[in-house]
Amino acid sequence: MRIISGIKKSIIIKAPKNLPVRPTTDKVKESLFNIILNKYNFNEISVLDLFSGTGNISYEFISRGCTDLLSIDNNQKCIRFINKTASELEFNINTKKIDYKVFLKNNKKKFDIIFADPPYDFSIKQYLEITELIKTNEILSDTGELIIEHRSNIKISENFKNIDERKYGSSVLSFIKKASL
Repeated sequence: MRIISGIKKSIIIKAPKNLPVRPTTDKVKESLFNIILNKYNFNEISVLDLFSGTGNISYEFISRGCTDLLSIDNNQKCIRFINKTASELEFNINTKKIDYKVFLKNNKKKFDIIFADPPYDFSIKQYLEITELIKTNEILSDTGELIIEHRSNIKISENFKNIDERKYGSSVLSFIKKASL
């Protein structure tokens, strides 16, 4: 994987093979950031990278100027890798090893962007549980957006009004504004 843009543009990051992850592809990541670049000023937003895995998305946000980012994952190896890589790149990334449900139920901070890339074997019920926890606990800012990366056979759009979905091969990015939750 590589950082596509920003102060660390073109840096290649090699994750250990023993991490239980499926990093967002460069094509999907580039499309994601092209979409959100037109909506947000990165140095003014707060970002939550939920199910952060290798930190791929977090590095891209920081490289592009985000200064308020939290990476959440329940795997200690992933968190250690993110911390090590962030230190090497001189990125200020806050990390937390915690189960997503525990975090979403207890978090008091609001985020402008929540990027969620759960394991691809998640069911629609689990995706809807994530959205419900975010809504119930008011984790998204008033102008915020939840972005979920998921398999194309998961039909998140059937459960929300005014959702924007973009398909890239077998992956889909669903953009859900707070008002649509």
